[in-house]
Amino acid sequence: MKNTNFSRRTVAKTLLFGAFSGTIVSVFGQEYSRARDLIAKVQDDLQRAADFTRNNEKERERYQNVQHRLSEFDRELRREHFDKDKLDSAIDDLKNVVKNNTLESRDRDRLAADLADLRTLRDVR
Repeated sequence: MKNTNFSRRTVAKTLLFGAFSGTIVSVFGQEYSRARDLIAKVQDDLQRAADFTRNNEKERERYQNVQHRLSEFDRELRREHFDKDKLDSAIDDLKNVVKNNTLESRDRDRLAADLADLRTLRDVR
């Protein structure tokens, strides 16, 4: 009789742990999905701002740098790896775009908000 109770408890604990583990995996999956959505939004905002850039090679290079860093970070997220160093590099490059590139006010506001969102993503991780 005790073996049956023990087995039921063990099965119940295992099922509870499995459900809890599945929830955690789901939460991490959602976290990565939200982070990837943010990266896609930032890249869209960068592309919109880059379309305004005329023939300034240095400004185009800044856009390319941040796009490249965001793509590297996103590639790691797709593998479910949060690479804080790659995110920090992308944040630095985006800060450089906001600080040094000629931007329309709307684009500057969007990119500044994106910069704040990326910093928040880094800080809550």
